[in-house]
Amino acid sequence: QVQLVESGGGLAQPGGSLRLSCAAPGIIFSTHAMVWYRQAPGKQRELVAVISPSGTVNYGDLVKGRFTISVDNAKNTVLLQMNSLKPEDTAVYYCNAWGNYNGRSYDYWGQGTQVTVSS
Repeated sequence: QVQLVESGGGLAQPGGSLRLSCAAPGIIFSTHAMVWYRQAPGKQRELVAVISPSGTVNYGDLVKGRFTISVDNAKNTVLLQMNSLKPEDTAVYYCNAWGNYNGRSYDYWGQGTQVTVSS
Protein backbone atom coordinates (compact mmCIF):
# COMPACT_ATOMS: atom_id res chain seq x y z
CA GLN A 1 0.00 0.00 0.00
CA VAL A 2 1.39 3.37 -1.04
CA GLN A 3 1.62 5.96 1.73
CA LEU A 4 2.23 9.58 0.89
CA VAL A 5 3.96 11.65 3.57
CA GLU A 6 3.68 15.44 3.67
CA SER A 7 6.12 17.69 5.50
CA GLY A 8 7.13 21.32 5.67
CA GLY A 9 4.06 22.82 7.23
CA GLY A 10 4.18 25.22 10.14
CA LEU A 11 3.68 28.81 11.11
CA ALA A 12 4.45 31.63 8.68
CA GLN A 13 3.87 35.35 8.76
CA PRO A 14 1.72 37.06 6.15
CA GLY A 15 3.86 37.69 3.11
CA GLY A 16 6.19 34.86 4.06
CA SER A 17 6.97 31.57 2.36
CA LEU A 18 6.83 27.88 3.08
CA ARG A 19 7.73 24.85 1.02
CA LEU A 20 5.73 21.68 1.40
CA SER A 21 7.06 18.28 0.40
CA CYS A 22 5.20 15.10 -0.37
CA ALA A 23 7.27 11.94 -0.32
CA ALA A 24 5.68 9.48 -2.74
CA PRO A 25 7.52 6.16 -2.59
CA GLY A 26 6.39 3.76 -5.27
CA ILE A 27 4.49 6.39 -7.25
CA ILE A 28 5.39 6.73 -10.91
CA PHE A 29 4.82 10.35 -11.84
CA SER A 30 4.34 9.54 -15.52
CA THR A 31 1.21 7.54 -14.67
CA HIS A 32 -0.21 9.60 -11.80
CA ALA A 33 -1.50 13.10 -11.43
CA MET A 34 -0.07 14.66 -8.29
CA VAL A 35 -2.35 17.07 -6.51
CA TRP A 36 -2.22 19.34 -3.51
CA TYR A 37 -5.51 20.03 -1.76
CA ARG A 38 -6.24 22.05 1.34
CA GLN A 39 -9.05 22.20 3.82
CA ALA A 40 -9.65 24.95 6.31
CA PRO A 41 -11.87 24.48 9.38
CA GLY A 42 -15.52 24.60 8.43
CA LYS A 43 -14.77 24.77 4.72
CA GLN A 44 -14.82 22.30 1.89
CA ARG A 45 -11.64 20.80 0.56
CA GLU A 46 -10.28 22.78 -2.36
CA LEU A 47 -7.76 22.06 -5.07
CA VAL A 48 -4.56 24.03 -4.71
CA ALA A 49 -2.34 22.75 -7.51
CA VAL A 50 -2.04 19.79 -9.83
CA ILE A 51 0.67 18.43 -12.07
CA SER A 52 -0.44 15.93 -14.68
CA PRO A 53 1.51 12.83 -15.78
CA SER A 54 2.66 14.83 -18.80
CA GLY A 55 3.86 17.71 -16.61
CA THR A 56 1.04 20.16 -17.22
CA VAL A 57 0.35 22.28 -14.15
CA ASN A 58 -2.77 24.05 -13.00
CA TYR A 59 -3.61 26.06 -9.94
CA GLY A 60 -6.62 27.08 -7.96
CA ASP A 61 -7.66 30.66 -8.60
CA LEU A 62 -6.81 31.75 -5.06
CA VAL A 63 -3.16 30.71 -5.31
CA LYS A 64 -2.27 31.48 -8.93
CA GLY A 65 0.89 33.52 -9.15
CA ARG A 66 1.89 32.72 -5.57
CA PHE A 67 2.24 28.93 -5.39
CA THR A 68 4.33 26.62 -7.56
CA ILE A 69 4.03 22.86 -7.84
CA SER A 70 6.93 20.75 -9.05
CA VAL A 71 8.33 17.24 -8.83
CA ASP A 72 11.77 16.07 -7.80
CA ASN A 73 12.18 12.84 -9.72
CA ALA A 74 15.43 11.94 -8.00
CA LYS A 75 13.73 11.95 -4.61
CA ASN A 76 10.26 10.89 -5.85
CA THR A 77 8.86 13.93 -4.11
CA VAL A 78 6.28 16.54 -5.01
CA LEU A 79 6.93 20.08 -3.86
CA LEU A 80 4.65 23.03 -3.27
CA GLN A 81 6.43 26.36 -2.98
CA MET A 82 4.13 28.86 -1.32
CA ASN A 83 5.04 32.54 -1.48
CA SER A 84 3.26 35.72 -0.46
CA LEU A 85 1.26 33.77 2.07
CA LYS A 86 -2.00 35.17 3.36
CA PRO A 87 -3.96 34.35 6.51
CA GLU A 88 -6.61 32.76 4.30
CA ASP A 89 -4.03 30.18 3.19
CA THR A 90 -4.28 28.67 6.67
CA ALA A 91 -5.45 25.08 6.26
CA VAL A 92 -4.39 21.47 6.39
CA TYR A 93 -2.65 20.66 3.12
CA TYR A 94 -2.98 17.19 1.65
CA CYS A 95 -1.04 15.43 -1.07
CA ASN A 96 -2.89 13.13 -3.47
CA ALA A 97 -1.74 10.78 -6.20
CA TRP A 98 -4.31 9.64 -8.72
CA GLY A 99 -3.88 7.29 -11.64
CA ASN A 100 -6.08 5.33 -14.03
CA TYR A 101 -4.39 2.51 -15.88
CA ASN A 102 -4.40 -1.26 -16.23
CA GLY A 103 -8.19 -1.16 -16.04
CA ARG A 104 -8.49 0.42 -12.60
CA SER A 105 -8.04 3.65 -10.77
CA TYR A 106 -5.53 4.38 -8.03
CA ASP A 107 -6.05 7.02 -5.37
CA TYR A 108 -3.54 7.65 -2.59
CA TRP A 109 -3.52 10.30 0.15
CA GLY A 110 -1.22 11.61 2.78
CA GLN A 111 -2.13 12.47 6.36
CA GLY A 112 -1.87 16.21 5.80
CA THR A 113 0.33 18.98 7.14
CA GLN A 114 -0.90 22.07 8.93
CA VAL A 115 -0.08 25.49 7.52
CA THR A 116 -0.88 28.50 9.66
CA VAL A 117 -0.37 32.04 8.41
CA SER A 118 -0.56 34.58 11.18
CA SER A 119 1.28 37.54 12.59
